[in-house]
Amino acid sequence: MPVIAVDKPLNLTSHDVVNRARRLRGTKRVGHTGTLDPLATGMLVLCVDDSTKVVQFMEHDSKDYLAWISLGAGTPTLDAEGPVVQSVERGAWSVDEQRARETLAAFVGPQKQIPPQYSAIQVGGQRAYAVARAGGEIDLPARDIVIHDLELLGVYGSVQDAPRTFDPVNWTPASEGMTFTLPEPLGVFPTLLVRASVGSGTYLRSLARDVGAALGVPAHLGGLVRTRVGRYSLRDAVPLEQVGDAAGLPDLAALDFPVIQADERTARELRQGKRPASTVQGRHVVTLNGDLVAVVDGNGEHLKVVRAWA
Repeated sequence: MPVIAVDKPLNLTSHDVVNRARRLRGTKRVGHTGTLDPLATGMLVLCVDDSTKVVQFMEHDSKDYLAWISLGAGTPTLDAEGPVVQSVERGAWSVDEQRARETLAAFVGPQKQIPPQYSAIQVGGQRAYAVARAGGEIDLPARDIVIHDLELLGVYGSVQDAPRTFDPVNWTPASEGMTFTLPEPLGVFPTLLVRASVGSGTYLRSLARDVGAALGVPAHLGGLVRTRVGRYSLRDAVPLEQVGDAAGLPDLAALDFPVIQADERTARELRQGKRPASTVQGRHVVTLNGDLVAVVDGNGEHLKVVRAWA
């Protein structure tokens, strides 16, 4: 059964999208490979029926985004949900492209990041967002993340002035291409338009907060579009209303690992949970005559089954 790349609309939770997909596909077995906030749009990868087996291997895929970082105003949610609780007078500071580029460059690489209070992280059995909505706050430890690249596409007087139409090949502003709907802005704030490539677990809302702090002002995420998850690009995604008829991709095409083409004996041993000899190192997909056999980890001596398919 298929893996389907969906273009998530604004103001829907990832769970909302899963529920609609369940109705449209006529099945309860639908999962996704990485949450997208309600005020964000773009790539949400759904796994349907037996394809839910591959979710665990896709949750750690790297992701690309277009992010509109609005400077001079902070919000509890770190995005445009609001309300504005911190602000700086517009004439009291300024930022130019050179300073913005230097600031963004300092965030590239492995680092620690504190997640937003309004997030689904659980501490002591409590969701952080539930505590935050009740007026409380949870001590969220910083997490290890990796930011692969941050490219400044422009500095604008406000999110309203920033581009919303992009070339879907290289995701740069263009007169024609894909046009995105952003949340209603909370005011007129200078905005950085950033193309970001990040590792799993990175919060772009936290990045917006931290970039603002590095520039000496509060900040929030005025808009966010996810343009890639693993090998899936937003240009190939289907609208939510077309999920019911979408062909999608088979499990094997969805797994972004090197492939080992096995013989009958090796495939049988892996399906039996055995550890056949192999000089392969790292995670691989094993196939037999084009069919998926297993996902394995190799240590240079043996293959260890992570998950097998009958």
